[in-house]
Amino acid sequence: MKAAIFDAPHKMHIGEWQQPSLGTDDVMVKVSAAGICAGDLYIYTGKNPYTTYPVIGGHEVCGVVADAGSGAKTFHCGQAVVIEPFLSCGKCFPCREGKPNCCSNLEIIGVHRPGGYAEYVVVPQDHLFAMPAGLTPLWASFAEPVTIAIHACRRGEIKRGDYVLILGCGPIGLALIEVAIVRGARVVAVDVLDSRLRTAHALGAEVIKNDGHLLEQVLAMTHGEGAAVVVEATGNVNIMESTADLVAAGGKIVIVGLVAKGIKVQFPGLDFTRKEMTIVGSRTEVGCFPEALDLLASGRIQYPKYATVFELWSAPDVFSDLTRNPGSVHKGVFVFQ
Repeated sequence: MKAAIFDAPHKMHIGEWQQPSLGTDDVMVKVSAAGICAGDLYIYTGKNPYTTYPVIGGHEVCGVVADAGSGAKTFHCGQAVVIEPFLSCGKCFPCREGKPNCCSNLEIIGVHRPGGYAEYVVVPQDHLFAMPAGLTPLWASFAEPVTIAIHACRRGEIKRGDYVLILGCGPIGLALIEVAIVRGARVVAVDVLDSRLRTAHALGAEVIKNDGHLLEQVLAMTHGEGAAVVVEATGNVNIMESTADLVAAGGKIVIVGLVAKGIKVQFPGLDFTRKEMTIVGSRTEVGCFPEALDLLASGRIQYPKYATVFELWSAPDVFSDLTRNPGSVHKGVFVFQ
C-alpha cells in the first residue's frame, strides 16, 4: 500500500509499505482523513520519545471498513468509522485501576504501529466507533483531539462558573476551549501569537496575549485570587512552572503539554501546602470518544471550521513547512482526494 513514511528526523517520503495482515478481531480501515498532531510533528523532528523509525504516523484517523478478521462482527464493509488509537494490555496496574491510558505496555497506532498516513490501517474492532450520520470525514478526524480535551477537563473537574485559564492555543488548546465552554466555564486563553488568539476568541474564549505581564492580568481579572483551574497545553517548561503562581489557592493545575524525556519541571515546594493546589497530568483519554462524537455531530464543537486541508501525498512538504513555521495553520488535516 502507498504511505507517507517518516524515515528519520526531518526525513520523510511517499512510498510503498507492506499492507498489514488482519488478526481475528481486527478491522482493515480505508483511510479518509487523518489529522496532524503535535505528536506527529515530534516524530518528524525527532522529539517523540515513544517511536522508532521508519514509521507511518497519524493517529487522528477516520475512514471506512474495507475488510475484517473472522471474529470481527461489529462493523460491516463500507461503514464509516473513527479510530481510537491507544491500545492497552488490560493486565498491568494502571489497566486494572481503570486507567488504560497509562498502560505500562501502551501501544499507539501511528507511533508504535503503522498509523493513518497510508491508504489502509488495521485496528482492533473494539477500538472503532461508528461515525454519526451527517458528520464529514474532515470533522470526524477531530474526534481524537476533542477526546484529549474532554479528558483534561474531567481531570481538572471543570464545572460551571469556573475561571479556567488555558495556556496555549495550539491544536489541543483550541479543543480545550470549546469543551470547557460546553461545561459552562469562563474560559480565558493565552498565547503569544495574535492569529491563534483571534481564533480562540472566535471560539468563545476571552484572550490574553502573553507579553510578560500574564500574572498581573489574571490576578486583576480574578480579584487577586488566581484561576480555579489552569490547563497547560504548551509543553514549555517555563510556562508549566508559572502555573503555580497563576492557580488560586485550592485550585487545580492540569498538565497536558509534553516535554522531552528527562526534562525536569520545578514547582515551589511551599505552595503545595500554602495553596493546597492539586497538580494532575492528563494523558490521552479514557472512554471519551462517544462524548466527542456527540459534540461534533451536534455542532457544539466548531473548531474544524478552522482546519487547513492537505492532500496526504504532499505530507513531506507539509511537515517541512510546518516545522519552519508552526503557527502557519491552526490545525492541519490530511485527506484522500
